[in-house]
Amino acid sequence: MNGISTLSLSRPVEPSIFSGDEQRWAAVQRRDRRADGAFYYSVQTTGVYCRPSCPSRPARREHVLFHASRAAAERAGFRPCKRCRPDQPPLAERHAAAVARACRLIESAEELPSLTQLAAAASLSRFYFHRRFKEVTGLTPRAYAAAHRARRLRDALPLSGSVTDAIYDAGFNSSGRFYAAASALLGMRPGAYRAGGAGATIRFAVGDCSLGAILVAATEKGVCSIQLGDDPEALVRELQDRFPQARLVAGERAFDRAVATVIGFVEAPALGLGLPLDVRGTAFQQRVWQALQKVPAGSTVSYAEVAKRIGAPRSVRAVAQACAANPLAVAIPCHRVVRLDGDLSGYRWGVERKRALLEREAAS
Repeated sequence: MNGISTLSLSRPVEPSIFSGDEQRWAAVQRRDRRADGAFYYSVQTTGVYCRPSCPSRPARREHVLFHASRAAAERAGFRPCKRCRPDQPPLAERHAAAVARACRLIESAEELPSLTQLAAAASLSRFYFHRRFKEVTGLTPRAYAAAHRARRLRDALPLSGSVTDAIYDAGFNSSGRFYAAASALLGMRPGAYRAGGAGATIRFAVGDCSLGAILVAATEKGVCSIQLGDDPEALVRELQDRFPQARLVAGERAFDRAVATVIGFVEAPALGLGLPLDVRGTAFQQRVWQALQKVPAGSTVSYAEVAKRIGAPRSVRAVAQACAANPLAVAIPCHRVVRLDGDLSGYRWGVERKRALLEREAAS
């Protein structure tokens, strides 16, 4: 689940970028948030000092002084601006802390607090809180609560005395509401998941492709796992560890055809996959994966661009983590996501495989 601890809320700024008064004044004029913390400026006519991003109307240049720190500005006799509050953490950090308090409240409550209660805990208006919460976490408060309950449910099922106990322990206030969502949350009957997949049938096969070994597994709904690697046995062990009590079926000729389809797709992406998928993940992961499936073969996007496309521009690191959690190599094309500078960065199945996939798609 996406948690705010995974997000990068501020980036360190190289002080040399704003080392000269000319660069500093230019940053003040454009209210450059990147300069916050690198320096402060004071206004002699008002006696206050501000962050470079202060929304107040800029003073005349001849009345402005620059300071390397808050302490230096205060030693010079200036007091903090009441609008940008330079003596407090940056606004983004204050918002993140407020959202963190709301997240802890959601996680500890028996039932989802109302939007009014959450906004009050964050000391923000309802509308502003809802907007900031989604910006920081990538989810609405309701979706965050649902994802948290889903995680609690998956953790509780193997340990509870019964499925009913797990349902209420996870925060569902009615069994009917839970069973309506159980399939999407677990991918199988709750009792089967509680027993480590006991009673569930997962068909799988391991083959070879130009990228090494490939494992394809499917439930009755569709393909649920496509894994790449160097060791076929390690891929099978990973599947067994995920569902230790499931009935794993290998070697069926009918399923071998599905594996051949996946291998053909890996070798020639332009062919398309054409197989049903059983994709399970948190609400945030689902949004990321759906966005990735819209990226055309032969194209790439940055993690920041994906974050913008799903309406959560500050969730770049959370997007990267969703890519890393992708259970379906190639079918959900996380290999098409690169860094802003074009670097391939990491890839769950190895950067060399990522490079090979991109080169193959560009050529086709």
